[in-house]
Amino acid sequence: MLFVLADLACTFVQYNRMVLDGDLTAIVLPAPHYAAVLHDPFGWAVLAKNEVYAAPNRFFAHATMAAYFRLVPGWLHAFLTPIASLYASAAIFSVLVQALLLYVLAVYATGTGQLSSWRLWLVMALLAPFFQAQGYAGEMAIIPQAISYTFFYPWPLLLLLVWLLPFYRLAQGQPWRLSAWGMVASLGLLLVLAFNGPIIPGVVAVLLLGIGVRRLSERASGPAPLVLHWQPALLLVLLGLLCAYSLYIGRNNAENLEHTRTLWERYQLLPMGVFKQLTGKLGMPLLLVVCMGNAYLLRRWAAPTPENRRIRLVLRWVGWFALAYVLLLPLGGYRTYRPYLLRFDSISPITLGLIFFYALSAGYLLQNLVGRARIAYVVGVAAVFFIYANADRKLQVADGNDCERAALTQLAWAPANQPVVHLDQNCTVLSWNLITDPATSATNAAMLEQWGITQGTKQYYH
Repeated sequence: MLFVLADLACTFVQYNRMVLDGDLTAIVLPAPHYAAVLHDPFGWAVLAKNEVYAAPNRFFAHATMAAYFRLVPGWLHAFLTPIASLYASAAIFSVLVQALLLYVLAVYATGTGQLSSWRLWLVMALLAPFFQAQGYAGEMAIIPQAISYTFFYPWPLLLLLVWLLPFYRLAQGQPWRLSAWGMVASLGLLLVLAFNGPIIPGVVAVLLLGIGVRRLSERASGPAPLVLHWQPALLLVLLGLLCAYSLYIGRNNAENLEHTRTLWERYQLLPMGVFKQLTGKLGMPLLLVVCMGNAYLLRRWAAPTPENRRIRLVLRWVGWFALAYVLLLPLGGYRTYRPYLLRFDSISPITLGLIFFYALSAGYLLQNLVGRARIAYVVGVAAVFFIYANADRKLQVADGNDCERAALTQLAWAPANQPVVHLDQNCTVLSWNLITDPATSATNAAMLEQWGITQGTKQYYH
């Protein structure tokens, strides 16, 4: 428990030193091109008028992010300066999502949510080093360095994991347990999931395909499988329909029209994308190796119990999920900042699946191996633990936010009657690139005034 808490504290320090990305203010204010999605949560304008605008199927990601950054920095003003509160707000959300992902994945692996359970904390400790803030983050980050991406990738994946937990327990042979209030909450969460960003519809499509294949294989290999309870069946059908609708209106995303690559060209990029993910830094290939190694040990060293077979089956399903998911990636469009489609954020569902299997299998092996086999395995787990922890050990962030903080301080101290400020610092400030035209900082300037950082609206340039 102490290690997990200490790791989260170090993670806060790291994310508190990250720069603020160039999408933050445009979403929170919002900028004119993001205003439409906040007034049309379910994309009726696309359906009725075939309108094209930015992010038509991402309402809840935009709304959540806007609400969070309009409220939380102000709450922190009682303890921190306006500038410090802005960075702290971003770090708090990143750490909160990481902590909840650790907890939910551990609940999946152990079957218990009791914080007094040592098994729960063991799995969380096994998972923690794989959450890379720096180190191997470029290949396998689960919590992105850019706070905007946290709202669009790990946050909805966390919500999906919470929603799927009763289904996972049902698949393990446990009875379906969902109260009337739980059913209402699940129905509400359906809407949030379907309209929460680009990643959930693709994940759901693969999951539903897998469920369908499993049901068909069960029917073909023996007696008819048990009839699915009406509640999970209804929820899965509704989620599938909503995600299909979300994908449909997502075709009118104006941001997709900025990048032109044909579907065939995108599929041609996949092999290089896979190659680059596996031949960059050590993080991702080592994760694959240790997962396959655990599967081998489960087969060769551990007793062939039903639990053993179930854990090995998890890796098989993660593998099939990864294959189907990667093959669907080109259908999601093209972005120049993902030149080969695969990047840490777009493959984060696969990364989560792999680290879940590792923690699940490692926990089982640590408890069931005996004698020299157990000692050898403990040494191996410690080595893996050290490699990932060492890669992410630095609290000081490369290209951190010291320069950006200095620029914001200059804006904060600028006279009230100075509407345009020439920044002394040569670094990005709430932007992806250096700002040379003050007019392009208008959205940032308006948001900085709302956050209480500047006196009046102060545009700026480098």
